[in-house]
Amino acid sequence: MGSFSIWHWLIVLVVVVLIFGTKKLKNIGSDLGGAVKGFKDGVRDGNAAADGTPATPPQQVGANKTGDANTVDVEAKHKS
Repeated sequence: MGSFSIWHWLIVLVVVVLIFGTKKLKNIGSDLGGAVKGFKDGVRDGNAAADGTPATPPQQVGANKTGDANTVDVEAKHKS
């Protein structure tokens, strides 16, 4: 039982591409890259907060009001 050769890895790569397709693999790669970038930014902000320097606040989703005609802004209210 030796280690896998390059031919084994190429066959595995071909099978993965056939199963998932290149578009889904590209999406997975970009999602993973975004997650790693977010993690690094979080660690950097955490280190900045520990040093006493103010960290920039995270951006909120939907905080930008561009006035798009297709966007509907609503407010949820609780029944009393």
